[in-house]
Amino acid sequence: MRILFVCLGNICRSPAAEGIMRHLAPELTLDSAGTGGWHVGDPPYGPMQAAARDRGIDLSRLKARQFTAADFARFDLIVAMDRQNKADIERLRPAGNLTQVRLMAEKDVPDPYYTRDFDGALDIIETAARRLLADISRRPDR
Repeated sequence: MRILFVCLGNICRSPAAEGIMRHLAPELTLDSAGTGGWHVGDPPYGPMQAAARDRGIDLSRLKARQFTAADFARFDLIVAMDRQNKADIERLRPAGNLTQVRLMAEKDVPDPYYTRDFDGALDIIETAARRLLADISRRPDR
């Protein structure tokens, strides 16, 4: 299964989700992107890297990239960190494309770039990642 995680800038939430899922399920094909292009080519934000590293998750090799319409064809599932990201993703959906787009958690994952609560965001993302893995394992096409 190919899963793409998407947030606003691809320097906090979506790379954290990618890193956590790589840790939990290394057999999956994973990537992350941002709906905005401000940080393209940048590594994840330093405080997010430090918070993830404290949990044994290494984000240092990841580089930000921007979400594109081509991602709908490249991935089986696209996971948005909040409702606004989901809406921005859906605006780029090619006509006739059926790739599932879902939210990471039941409620929006707060952006720690603004809230400064990196551990809180990681807690939400890790819980949601475990739930996502359980959902995937129940899929008949897996």
